[in-house]
Amino acid sequence: MSATATITMSALPSKSTIKLAPAQSHAEASSSQAQNQPPKSQKQMTKTERREQQERQRAAKAATKAAGPQPGGSNQNSAQVKKGAPPAASTSASVKKGGKGPDGKPTKDTKETTSDDSARGLRIFSHFGLPKPPGPSKGDIHPAIIRLGLQFSEFKIVGANARCIATLTAFKTVIQDYVTPPNNTLSRHLLTHLSPQITHLVSARPMSVTMGNAIRELKLEISGSDIDLPEQDAKNLLCQKIDDYISERITIADQVIQETAGTKIKDGDVILTYARSSVVEQVLVGAWDDGKQFSVVVVDSRPMLEGKKLLSVLSAMGIPCTYLLLPSIGSVITEVSTVLVGAHSLHSNGAVFSRAGTALVAMMAKQHSVPVVVCCETYKFAETIQLDSFTKNELAPAGDIFSSFPLTRSRDTLTLNKQLNLEILNPLYDLTPPSSITAVVTEVGVIPPSSISSIPLALGRTTL
Repeated sequence: MSATATITMSALPSKSTIKLAPAQSHAEASSSQAQNQPPKSQKQMTKTERREQQERQRAAKAATKAAGPQPGGSNQNSAQVKKGAPPAASTSASVKKGGKGPDGKPTKDTKETTSDDSARGLRIFSHFGLPKPPGPSKGDIHPAIIRLGLQFSEFKIVGANARCIATLTAFKTVIQDYVTPPNNTLSRHLLTHLSPQITHLVSARPMSVTMGNAIRELKLEISGSDIDLPEQDAKNLLCQKIDDYISERITIADQVIQETAGTKIKDGDVILTYARSSVVEQVLVGAWDDGKQFSVVVVDSRPMLEGKKLLSVLSAMGIPCTYLLLPSIGSVITEVSTVLVGAHSLHSNGAVFSRAGTALVAMMAKQHSVPVVVCCETYKFAETIQLDSFTKNELAPAGDIFSSFPLTRSRDTLTLNKQLNLEILNPLYDLTPPSSITAVVTEVGVIPPSSISSIPLALGRTTL
């Protein structure tokens, strides 16, 4: 019995081997037939087959992107797509990306990812206008405009009035050098010629409200010019209109504001001002020339440090001055009689858009019952309503722009620069709410913040 059992057990493998041989040949035959058959169309495939095909194609694409361009790699990838091979390269690339090398240090891809994350850190402020050198000129840009754009981007010309006067003066040069092409009129083609000039200035630094109002007025004058007037006479007339705008809306307006605000200064007063406003400077100098005895507290802040320029002017006049930075305002606000500040723009809801830090000064003065007077020309009026300084703002460049005192070390060593985990944010303006403002002195009179929207009517027009 044992012998027969042994024979049976030894016979079993041979039988199984004999039975499996035809099965293998049948599988090979079926696979060869499947290869010879044409590929199925999308309609003939089932949902599962279509899904598997899509997954294979996606994996192959990911492997191609991760591997990068390689010699002869396109043929290999296409072969993998046809055979349905698993994308091993994509897995290895994904492991390498953001991984560590043999020495345990982050790889190059990891450093790039970290820098991208740090760049995203202040994405919430990415809409703030950043001064930058103008790019390649598009169109026929006048040399005066190119020079002015560089001065704007480098903050060589600062201040709403100074920027507006410089822009209009440059446009006078552009108009005088302009020649009307044949079969065109000056009133129509000059507007087209000015468009790239304006775009170039905006690319250097965002347009201010004063520049926008002045350019809008200039375009109205150009479009309304007489067609029958000789070209040179028309250009001279436009330049005269520009001079009249600068004289009436800026120069004479500042003189009226100087006289009106000067009456608010009495002997023995302590006037506090923030940063530097050309109008406030004229008011203080004019009041001192009238024989009034008062002192001035100049509050300043980085990075512009514009108060140093105002301090140098006032101290040269013999006016007693005190200079301090913005964080120290709480120690002197109780001794102040009046706060005089300037404005970048004036909005119809009574809010004042001015140099960053003005809102803090105004709120601190209101807390201590000190009147806050804003000196502002009416051409800075904007019909928009602005509720905060986040929706629209600019970024000041890093580092101190102005330094009137000798430095023992170079300015580069004193400037805080961007680092891997450090972003420098210097908003240029902030918004002072109308509740913190006592009055606004304009060339049409002293106006409370609640009546700012009536400025166009006071000028005898519906809009500015």
